[in-house]
Amino acid sequence: QRLKAAVHYTVGCLCQDVAEDRDMQFSKQAIAAISEITFRQCENFAKDLEMFARHAKRSTVTAEDVKLLARRSNSLLKYITQKSEELVSSNMEQKERKKKKSSSAKAGRLSEEQEAAVAESEDSNMA
Repeated sequence: QRLKAAVHYTVGCLCQDVAEDRDMQFSKQAIAAISEITFRQCENFAKDLEMFARHAKRSTVTAEDVKLLARRSNSLLKYITQKSEELVSSNMEQKERKKKKSSSAKAGRLSEEQEAAVAESEDSNMA
């Protein structure tokens, strides 16, 4: 119910924006009908995505499944593909940064360990 209410609220906001841009009005019944259609379509999308993943013998829906779902809308497919590529490149950059941080942290730890080993050996030499 909360999800359905959230969809209804969002559709209402979108309809209000369109109404202001186009200088028109949406009736409450029209907003409710659009909300219901949107919710049902999202349910169908979720089922389709689940089936695509299951067909590929996976338990996780991937970006490729979403692209397959959007294949009939060229503009939507193009948008999803673009965003997917942006996410992939962003993830790669984050992994590179983590590698650099971890390798510099390891180098720092190694030098600290080496210093400690040298200090220990000096202490034992003095004794």
